[in-house]
Amino acid sequence: MKQQIARAIATAIAAGAFVAAGESLAAGFSLPEISTAGIGLANALVANPEESGAFAYNPAAMGFHDTSSVALGALLINPNFSVRTASGQHDSQGAEWTAAPMIQTALRVNEDWRIGLGITAPFGLETRWEDGTFPALSGTVRIPVPPPLDPNVPRGQPTASKLEILDFSPTAAYRVNENLSLSGGLDIYWVKNAQLDSTAGRLSGDGADLGFNLSALYRYEAWSFGAAFRSSATVGLEGNYQPLSRTLVAIGRLPPGQNAEVDVDLPWRLQLGARYAVTEALAVEIDWTRTGWSDFSKLEVEGTRTGETIFTDTNDWNDSNAYRLGVTYQVGPDTQLRFGYSYDETGQEDAHFSARVPDSDRHLFGIGVAHLLGDGLSIEAGYMYVKANDRTIRSDTPYRGGDINGTDAIDGDYEMDAHLIGLEIVKAF
Repeated sequence: MKQQIARAIATAIAAGAFVAAGESLAAGFSLPEISTAGIGLANALVANPEESGAFAYNPAAMGFHDTSSVALGALLINPNFSVRTASGQHDSQGAEWTAAPMIQTALRVNEDWRIGLGITAPFGLETRWEDGTFPALSGTVRIPVPPPLDPNVPRGQPTASKLEILDFSPTAAYRVNENLSLSGGLDIYWVKNAQLDSTAGRLSGDGADLGFNLSALYRYEAWSFGAAFRSSATVGLEGNYQPLSRTLVAIGRLPPGQNAEVDVDLPWRLQLGARYAVTEALAVEIDWTRTGWSDFSKLEVEGTRTGETIFTDTNDWNDSNAYRLGVTYQVGPDTQLRFGYSYDETGQEDAHFSARVPDSDRHLFGIGVAHLLGDGLSIEAGYMYVKANDRTIRSDTPYRGGDINGTDAIDGDYEMDAHLIGLEIVKAF
């Protein structure tokens, strides 16, 4: 048994080196699909005491499982961002498919205690707009620059934006009695790669920070109720800034190349849910999620050599809600079908709309299957389609230099949809 536990821990830690590249597929740059079961159920899992895929959403669910388990999986993402501006139709140039890890270990210590370790990518972003996507509109400050830079393009329009964020989450769950389980743990956020490029220069960096999580799960007869909270965190990124034009540096229009720092505020998340087992085969869950996007107020990049602000993105987002529905149906003793739908509201208002994170209200449709192979081994698969509401930005605020968010320099008609596939192998022992 000790060898199995050690092997499970080693496997999960080693798998942390898995590639993590996330696209923003829920409100803001959240990526809530953190288990294959979650993909099929559209993330409605916080009140589910039955599925090991619920551990990533509510670690207290570990208290209702009498076995240890290891789940190794991957989330494959195919996003499609596009915008129509005065210069025509443009598609984001990001990778066609990217991958994120979904890894969860749960170890039964004794009758009352469980410990777990999750490795997921709960936040991610990638948009790549070619230079010229956002032509200068009325009020744009024109800066004379040599070719190939367009003199009519504001010096801060986003080109490439990328965030790859991993969450290493050790947790402990305590089974209070046959009806109630409680859990607490840490969220160790590692920004593996951050890229914030614009028509002014290239910026890249990395960093880490710490948060915490608390959760509870109560089960009584056919009903179960769950709650999970994950705190906010501020990741201080350190990296390098390189201007695109030496001429603009020479005339004082751009700061010189140097090391740079920026704080990225990750929001807190609260999820509440209720699940009802209609029959032995059929169960329905309804969840509500609140995300504290008001913490994500500003991105301000400062040069460590000059001490000046290289650029500022003002966000001033609002906290947002998501409403989720998940249905499980046990076809037979070895096979389960899953269906889900979510409606995720954006916290981004027109006044500070950002082409780095072209957010909008979104519909998420999920379907999945789990099949028991025997000897504690099972395989799971899920598919999700995400469709964002089309969003038209026509700002009354002309760009006059500085912060570009919410100005007419990024006016356009924005569209987004995505396909997600989750694959996972689970071993219980």
